[in-house]
Amino acid sequence: MSESALIPDEAHGAGPGRGRLSGRRILVVGGGQQDHGVDDPPIGNGRAMSVLFAREGAALAIADLDGASAGATAKLVHAEGASAEVIVADAADEEAAATTFTEAREALGGLDGLVLNVGIAAGFLLSGTSAEDWDRVMAVNLRSQFLGCKHALGTMTGGGSVVLIGSVASREVLPFPAYGASKAGLESLCRQAAVEGAPNIRVNLLLPGLIDTPLGRLASSLSPLRERVKIPAGRQGTAWEVAYAALFLLSNESSYVTGQTLIADGGLTTAPRA
Repeated sequence: MSESALIPDEAHGAGPGRGRLSGRRILVVGGGQQDHGVDDPPIGNGRAMSVLFAREGAALAIADLDGASAGATAKLVHAEGASAEVIVADAADEEAAATTFTEAREALGGLDGLVLNVGIAAGFLLSGTSAEDWDRVMAVNLRSQFLGCKHALGTMTGGGSVVLIGSVASREVLPFPAYGASKAGLESLCRQAAVEGAPNIRVNLLLPGLIDTPLGRLASSLSPLRERVKIPAGRQGTAWEVAYAALFLLSNESSYVTGQTLIADGGLTTAPRA
């Protein structure tokens, strides 16, 4: 059997809808996509999640700083036969974050699902990271998710599920200290929000590993070593595989899971480093 035969249709975004989110109303913050100048770019995490949730029966609100990109995602959602409201907002801005939740709730008639898929990197090593770099990364990667959790707990009055998107960079030593530290902070935020939201609102954290997205390909072009990392699964993951992990955490299948971290990395963080 060939290696490609071992990769299921779901990993390519070709799996059928199974109604796992039927009737759910979900806000995806960071549902657009930046292609970073990559030729023939693969789908990114936020877009794959939006499309998959729609295929599984959800109505979507797609928020992004880039309205055109969010609109492109909405067209794919419509092609799945689902509705999609586009919201243009800066997730790290307190007022804009509040408005995002108001608009999403009004457009969908309520909210019972939230994914916070935002993140940037700036600076290289501690010596090459300015205070401005540090503050900007923390604002986008951590403050935005704090604001999202805060508003979710006040908005999902009928209960729901929140999924924070982090990175295995939070558990590794990489040359981007601000990025790693911001993602590490999500584990504490997840626990806090899960306790405050219980028993009606579940909050979990998803940590993707090396994923073949436009940003991942850009990172590989800047650091060719990324392509030579040994992963027990034998390959990088796809955005669809991240989307399916998020789907599980949003669905009723994970009804007894909260305050937890789910790692989707093909075994990378458990592999021996020798």
